[in-house]
Amino acid sequence: MVADLKLPLGSRCIKYLMFIFNLLFVITGIILISIGVTIRAAYDDYQHLLDEKFFSVPTLLVTVGSIIFFIAFFGCCGAVRENYCMIITFTTLLVLIFILELSAGIAGYVLRNDAYAVIESKMKSTMAGYNDTKTYAKTWDELQTKLECCGIRNGSDWATLSDIHQVPTSCCKREFGDYNSSSCQETPHNWYPNGCLDALTRFIKAHAVQLGGAGIGLAFIQAVGIWFAIYLARAVKLSYETV
Repeated sequence: MVADLKLPLGSRCIKYLMFIFNLLFVITGIILISIGVTIRAAYDDYQHLLDEKFFSVPTLLVTVGSIIFFIAFFGCCGAVRENYCMIITFTTLLVLIFILELSAGIAGYVLRNDAYAVIESKMKSTMAGYNDTKTYAKTWDELQTKLECCGIRNGSDWATLSDIHQVPTSCCKREFGDYNSSSCQETPHNWYPNGCLDALTRFIKAHAVQLGGAGIGLAFIQAVGIWFAIYLARAVKLSYETV
């Protein structure tokens, strides 16, 4: 019977270390879900200015984090029962998670490099429809207010690229107070001097680095768990063969 198997002392230590690892494994799942949800929410405010691929990485992290809870079950049960099949299943799933996290990390850094060109293209198309599409108008107003910027590269873009041909009141510096007044629209000195392209690109790149760091960093934690699982599976198999 499985319960009668006696593992060597070193293997028993690995067995108990696997319990500790599975606790850490669950914690990494919670971290992945938290990071994915937080960054997904941050991106949602600018969804009309971003490509769908920017949402795929945080969504992948949330999915992986959720799957981790299921995988940890196999790790704990396999270690408790010294069940070779369950430990092998755990190891296989852990390798899959390792690959997914590494992929998410690499994708995060790749998106960081693509951010500028993608955002610039989206900004031009949405600025052109500011007056016709309420969601575009809301996105631009929130963007300019939150990041304290105006236009793509500067406020003059509104005159040449938009369908309103003047800066929205959201371009007005906060110290001028009344955003419902059009008085600041005629005075460039009252506008935010920085363009939104650079401001939003910096914002996206910072979050892309977080995604990349989380994916790659946590992937190497899983690599330790893979080593524990392989070692324990080998020990359990040898114990079966000597019974």
